[in-house]
Formats: sequence, structure tokens, C-alpha cells
Amino acid sequence: MARNRRQLSGPSITFLFLALLLHFDSGTSDLQLNYYSESCPRAEEIIKQQVVNLYHKHGNTAVSWIRNLFHDCMVKSCDASLLLVTANGVESEELSSRSFGMRNFKYVDTIKKAVESECPQTVSCADIVALSARDGFVLLGGPYIEMKTGRRDSKESYATMVEDSIPNHNDSMSLVLSRFESIGIDAEGTVALLGAHSVGRVHCVNIVNRLYPTVDPTLDPEHAEYLKRRCPSPEPDPKAVQYARNDLETPMVLDNMYYKNILSHKGLLLVDQQLVSDPTTSPFVEKMADDKGYFHDQFSRALLLLSENNPLTGDDGEIRKDCRYVNV
Repeated sequence: MARNRRQLSGPSITFLFLALLLHFDSGTSDLQLNYYSESCPRAEEIIKQQVVNLYHKHGNTAVSWIRNLFHDCMVKSCDASLLLVTANGVESEELSSRSFGMRNFKYVDTIKKAVESECPQTVSCADIVALSARDGFVLLGGPYIEMKTGRRDSKESYATMVEDSIPNHNDSMSLVLSRFESIGIDAEGTVALLGAHSVGRVHCVNIVNRLYPTVDPTLDPEHAEYLKRRCPSPEPDPKAVQYARNDLETPMVLDNMYYKNILSHKGLLLVDQQLVSDPTTSPFVEKMADDKGYFHDQFSRALLLLSENNPLTGDDGEIRKDCRYVNV
């Protein structure tokens, strides 16, 4: 016993003390569960209530929250840079072609105002993006998942990085997988996240390349006819509200019908069909088509990984007063 005490004296115990200090210091800047338990105890409750209220008024908001998280976190960091408008030298990420069809940003402002009335300049827009996606997932039929908070907001936009960060629906599967892998999401998680295509809709401008001048032979012929009725022109007006539902049976439920549909050659986008044909992803497609619980588990896992991609924490960034503008 005496020998052991002597071995921890002098330089050794000093080293141990410093190591512990570094450990606890680094932990203060990391994301954590219940981050706002003292600074704004009702933060998550307020966000959830606003998400629920907006869902009952505008059901499509639940889909938007998940897409917001994807577009925000894939581009450098989960830092709400997506929400910045073009102003004061900032070029909005929304101007990118990858952001085509995104909407409901005004309702993020609604959530932010509700939180600000309770706890001024305490809860970040980045955490609102993340938590609204989590709560939106529940409203779309998914399980509740614990999500860490403590993100801070970016002071800049990354508009020039969007094209190289977010996969396009016409990209090869190897490129899609590499984009996700770059932020720590494996092939299984990528297949699960693409299952978000089970809800919402796709604009005709992103479908017509599979319909005209000839129908993609990998498309089910009857489904192709449905798509052509929805998208009758090979050059649709991008400003027109012309679209097709991803899933005709359960269009507002985030379930495994997406995988059943693409196995039946009823996917809308080229990337959907590639999930089936690529040997890396096809086994996961088949497993998710057979087991909704497995899909939900993998989607939850991947959503958490996505939400924790390179967040700003500690003294980095800021807490925006208005999600659409950097603080002045």
C-alpha cells in the first residue's frame, strides 16, 4: 500500500491532475444531453410543442425539418448556416441548386420566437434545427430518440461548399456513399437516411430525365405512366408546383414502404434505383424492406451521427438572435 502511494506522488500525480483537468475542460465544450437543463429548462419542451402545432397546421413541415438537418449538417457543420439569408456580405446556401424545393424556413422563425420569449439569446438555431428534426421524425411515425444539444450558430455561410458536400440525385452510388462516409456515416446508415424519400414529394424537374425522351427501362412501366401524368412535359417550369409523391400508399409516414417500392422499380430518382442495383447497398435495402423496426433503428442511428457532425461548441460561433441573420 505504501509503495503504491509513493508511485502516485510527485510528477506522476501532477500529470494525473493535469490529465483530469484537460478531460473536464474538453467535456464542457462537447454536445451533451439536457444541455439547457439550467439555462433554459423548458427549451426542448417548447420546441416540441411548436413542432407539433406546426405539424397540425402544415403537415409538410415535419418533412422539412428532416431535410433541414440533412442540408445543414452535410455542409461543413451542424451550425444553422443553412438558415442565413443573403445580406450584409453573406451569400445564402439556399441559392444553391442543391437547395431547390426547400421551404418552411419561416416556421423555423416561429419556433425561434417561442424559445426567445422564454430564454432570450440562449438556445441556438442549430439546436432548433436538430431538435425539430428529431420531433418531426416522431410525427412521421418514427421512434423518439435522445439527442444531444449545445450546438452554436455559424457566423458565416458556406454557399461555395454546398455543391461538393450534398450529393445530387443523379450522382453515382459510389460518390453518394463517399459523401456520407466523409462525415462518419457508413453504407448501412446512408441507405437508412435515403429512406427519408418515403415521405414528401419530388419536383418534376428532378424526375423528367428518367421519363423523356424515353422511359428509363429500370422503371416499372405502369409507374412510369403515372409519373408522366404528373410530369407531362420534358421541360417543366421549375417555379410551377409540379411534383409526384414518393410513396402513394403512406405518403406522410416515414416507414419502409420506400424500400418495397424501389425493389418494385417504383423509385422516383436515379439514386433510388441505384440503391437496389449497387451490391454494396442492395442487401441493406432488402433487409429494410423486410423489417420496419430495423429501418427505424438504423435511421435513428444515422440521424444522430448526422446531427453531431462537426458542431460548433464552447466559445465558437454565436447564439443568433434571429436565425436568418448573423448578430450585428
